[in-house]
Amino acid sequence: GENCIVRLVSRLDMDTSGLIIIAKNQFSHMALARDMQNDCFEKSYLAVVHGNINEKQGVIDLPIYRTDDDSIKRVVDERGQRSITKFEVVESFDNAELVKLTLETGRTHQIRVHLSSIGHPIFGDTLYGLEGDESYIDRQALHAYRLTFPHPRTSEIIVLETDLPEDMKNLINKIKR
Repeated sequence: GENCIVRLVSRLDMDTSGLIIIAKNQFSHMALARDMQNDCFEKSYLAVVHGNINEKQGVIDLPIYRTDDDSIKRVVDERGQRSITKFEVVESFDNAELVKLTLETGRTHQIRVHLSSIGHPIFGDTLYGLEGDESYIDRQALHAYRLTFPHPRTSEIIVLETDLPEDMKNLINKIKR
């Protein structure tokens, strides 16, 4: 019921679920945008990926490049911007895993490109993934589950978390069968 102009602070790729931040005033938007630019935010995701990753935790440090101005697709290429994603396997299944991912940088499609480039694309990802996932899930199995950032006025650290959505829980149940 408030009369205010809301401003988007963070965003998600289409078909990614989870937390975003929306500022209710210009001061908050400016402070949050500045803090995000200064790497004061921590964004963590959960994804269900194809295959089993050899290392149960690590860092993917590969440059991401946009090869064509007319395409939304990105690739790992030495001409690209440095892109860093930390990963940790949360749970392993037969030929799939639930993986926690934390962004050190925030490139377009970063998690999706990185996971695909190491041979573990996200279930349901129609741009970087495998075909035939429609029977498992109707979107990419990527969920922004945790955001940590300083409060725009007090600088107190705010931690927001949300559970996996039902479609990803259902996907995991299908994989377990």
